[in-house]
Order: sequence, then structure tokens, then C-alpha cells
Amino acid sequence: MRRPILTANWKMHKTVAEAEGFVDAFLPRIATVRDVEIVLAVPFTVLDRVGQRLKGSAVQLAAQNVHPEAGGAFTAEIAVGMLADLGCRYAIVGHSERRSLFGEADEFIARKAAALLGGGLLPIVCVGESLGEREAERTFEVVRRQLEASLARVPKERAAEIVIAYEPVWAIGTGRTATPESAQEVHAFIRERLVERFGGAGAQIRLQYGGSVKPENVYALMKQPEIDGALVGGASLDPESFARLVSFEAQGESQ
Repeated sequence: MRRPILTANWKMHKTVAEAEGFVDAFLPRIATVRDVEIVLAVPFTVLDRVGQRLKGSAVQLAAQNVHPEAGGAFTAEIAVGMLADLGCRYAIVGHSERRSLFGEADEFIARKAAALLGGGLLPIVCVGESLGEREAERTFEVVRRQLEASLARVPKERAAEIVIAYEPVWAIGTGRTATPESAQEVHAFIRERLVERFGGAGAQIRLQYGGSVKPENVYALMKQPEIDGALVGGASLDPESFARLVSFEAQGESQ
């Protein structure tokens, strides 16, 4: 059985003081949460301090990006070894904002995913279509292409360690969310492609949904058979909101 994984993506938010305050308020709120993996993907500037605050807890630390090279003349970039040194367990690669705003291509993302696995970290690989692509009924074409290219360097024996986040670009930060049924449809398609590529290991890969996930809709999403978690943006910036979200089973019981 795949363990649910819920990841907070703070993007370019929070000073050191704000980040520390979040962790101090968040950890007591999720002290009784069981059987769920919780990950905080925070800005590079607060990785060290947040990592220190998370010691002794079950919450994992993640970076929001990484460079595929181990070191060198890459101004303003950060290497896998540097993230490992700060206690990171995961790193996000291929986020739609990196693809669209910074021109990151699938091949570059594939190099990042391979570098993370080689350096002992686990990649959260993002895929997803734009509104125009969805309206043109190209969702499955786009997702297939991104999956195949972005995972091209992942060896079959390591496949079960990665996480895939399906994030329809039109639902990110817009308040628009794919219905649980439509999200499940794409997740099922992704699962089929992963099993084709990796065999039995493809059935073990955890799939997250990302795109305006909130405490109010997370339970309906998590009930879907191929949705194993969520990549959460705005709703993860408030400790009470994200604590409610990771406690999705309790949310469902109260509905």
C-alpha cells in the first residue's frame, strides 16, 4: 500500500523568522497525524533553520529546485550535495513555474532527477498541461511526453523511490481545481504509463495532485484510488490550514 505524501510548496515566501514561526506552530498541530508523510519544500534561504526546527519530528525537508551538476561555475545555483548537507530528503523538479518562467526543458529536468537519486535525495517530478493544451484536448499527449522525457534517466531499480506530481497549470494559484474524477482520470493515465515504463515498480510510485488544493477539497481528492497525496501551494503557507490539510482523514470523517 502506498503511503500518502503531502508536500507544502512555499514558493518565494517567508523570511527566516516567519519560517521558524510556522514550524513552531505547525508541529504541535500534527503531533497525532499517523500514516502520512509530510514534506515542507521551502526557499533555499530558510532550509537550514527549518531543518534545525524539524529535527526529531517526522516531517521531511525538501528544496524547491536543484542544479544537475555536482559543482562548478553556475552562479546562483545549488547542488545536490549542498541540499543533502542541510538535511533535505526531497527536491521538486520540473514545476510548471520552472518550465514556463525559466524555460526548463524535459531533458534538463531528467538530469536533475538523476542527480538527486545519485546524491541520495528523492525527486518530486512535476508534470501537467496548460489551459490551452487542455482545451485543445492534448492533456494526455502533453503528460505522456513530459513523463517519458523527464524520467528518461531514472533506472528501473530506483523508480519506486520517486514521486510524481500532476499539476494542471490552469489550476495552480487560480482557485480552479480539477474535479476529483478528472484528476483521477489523469492519474490513472500516469499510472498506466509508469507501469509500462518500470513494470511492477511503476505501481509503487506515489502520485500527488497539485492545483488549488485546500482543506475543503483534499479529502475528496485523496479518496480517489490513484491519488496518493498533494503538492500544496497557497494553503500550505498557514500552519493551521496545512495542519488541517494533512489531517485529511479527520476532515473526511467530519463531513
